[in-house]
Amino acid sequence: MVERVTVTPAATALIEKLVAQHGPLLFHQSGGCCDGSAPMCYPRGEFRIGERDVYLGDIAGCPVYISGPQFEYWQHTHLIIDAVPGRGAGFSLEAPEGLRFLTRSRVFTDAEFDELDRLGPPPRGPEAMIAAGGP
Repeated sequence: MVERVTVTPAATALIEKLVAQHGPLLFHQSGGCCDGSAPMCYPRGEFRIGERDVYLGDIAGCPVYISGPQFEYWQHTHLIIDAVPGRGAGFSLEAPEGLRFLTRSRVFTDAEFDELDRLGPPPRGPEAMIAAGGP
């Protein structure tokens, strides 16, 4: 099965550390002006998922969403959430850790894109998290 989002070992280690400190987390792939296109990490329940937000999947047990307009640009790409040295975005939980989350991407192969097309569009909005087993 094709995954729209995956995670590197470095990001998994950082996520595990943050979960131990803050409890369950949620990621939202920003498209805003303040943090560019950084993946933002929040305590689950402290970021309101909108009706246009697209559920991409889970990484290290955490749901990942992307804004609807951002999804339109990136729907043909597989997103890889990584962690690298540097200061995280001001609102993202990793900011004081000396690491920041970073989204890498690659274009889906034709076979992957065909499979995604057969599956239909990904779920949107808060109900998508409930359907995926979240709160």
